[in-house]
Amino acid sequence: MLKFTPILLAILYAVAMYRFSVWRTRRELDARSSELADPRLKKLTDRLASALDLPRIKVHIYEIDPVNGLAAPDGRIFITRGFYRKFQNGEISAEEMASVIAHELGHVALGHSRRRMIDFSGQNALRTALAMILSRFLPGIGVLIANGLTTLLAARLSRSDEYEADEYAAALLTKSGIGTAPQKSLFNKLEDLTQSRSGAAPAWLMSHPKTGERIAAIEKLEARWAQ
Repeated sequence: MLKFTPILLAILYAVAMYRFSVWRTRRELDARSSELADPRLKKLTDRLASALDLPRIKVHIYEIDPVNGLAAPDGRIFITRGFYRKFQNGEISAEEMASVIAHELGHVALGHSRRRMIDFSGQNALRTALAMILSRFLPGIGVLIANGLTTLLAARLSRSDEYEADEYAAALLTKSGIGTAPQKSLFNKLEDLTQSRSGAAPAWLMSHPKTGERIAAIEKLEARWAQ
């Protein structure tokens, strides 16, 4: 029974972390967000909603500076204040912002948002269990190995989700008549917009696919749809 103790502890830890993470995320978003009211963007979100047979799509502003969009586990869509400011300054177009919203809708529709929270909790639990087990045989470096393995796993899962959300967004943007051009043009701006320094990192260590690979995947979809 003792040999299964790390696994049982990891499972209990994962469940506790999931519940706590959901509660903490909801509390943070509720406290620091409000519904977006922008006439230019509403025209486009109404087109997305029509394509999905929905009465409307609510978007919220999350009051933080980093440029990002996110989908909460409860299905709400958020654009950060920093991202919205880029739109207000004319650095990105309304159509490009709509592509971000479509992408986040993809995460919700495909179940990524809730699964990511579960994955995050599970990965922390897996890291803890691996560290406990490996440290018995590899004192001093067991923790490092456990951290490395779980980091690689998380990056791979995240990249897969991003490709799927990109595909969903491309289909939705096409159906709504907005098209995929804004989606692709935004990808080319993202590194500068986010002031990313991860371009030199190996692709398999990045949580998002490389820009060229994302654009190529969309163009492959377009070619298939054209047939």
